[in-house]
Amino acid sequence: MKNLRERYQHGAFPGNISGTALQKELRRPYRVLISTILSHRTKDENTHRASSNLFERFPTANDVANAPLEEIEELIRPSGFYKVKARRVKEVSKILLEEYDGEVPRGFDELMSLPSVGRKTANCVLVYAFGEPAVPVDVHVHKISNRLGLVSTKTPDQTEAELVKLVPKKYWLDLNELFVRFGQDTCRSVGPKCNECDFSSFCLYYKEPGKKVS
Repeated sequence: MKNLRERYQHGAFPGNISGTALQKELRRPYRVLISTILSHRTKDENTHRASSNLFERFPTANDVANAPLEEIEELIRPSGFYKVKARRVKEVSKILLEEYDGEVPRGFDELMSLPSVGRKTANCVLVYAFGEPAVPVDVHVHKISNRLGLVSTKTPDQTEAELVKLVPKKYWLDLNELFVRFGQDTCRSVGPKCNECDFSSFCLYYKEPGKKVS
């Protein structure tokens, strides 16, 4: 974690300019929640395009709840599965208005009760919106943790359970952010840059016989 923090002064989600007005805007709870829902089963760059399109036109829960479904679909089209996601973000926005006065709840169980919100999304909101220590496990965190041999798990939920036990709590706020950045430019799913990695001495993936590395 110290090595990654030295390499990446700022992480990858939801912005990379610490302390600016843009960073504060990107970390608003509603934006974090909806952006993470849009990130399901798509690439990071597609999520950023879709969420930017949406919030430029409809910046609040009230705006999205009352927006035409077809317009939401078109705005978030880059995220993929846009028809399903449009219904979900509109539904979530209505629930926030009806049950939480338009605010995103701070409790894990309350977040999990929202449509399309699983453990990763709930933990992302806790970490990025509220600064509460948690371990959001996305494809980057799951993949890298297994490649390095930190865990040996089959699902992201299993990875989260193991990392919570393994990683000191003081690193939880940084873990997802730094692993995502590391997964984007070095430990990539296809064509990982193992020869540029500082962790090859203990990485199980790098030591695997016949593994092609760049």
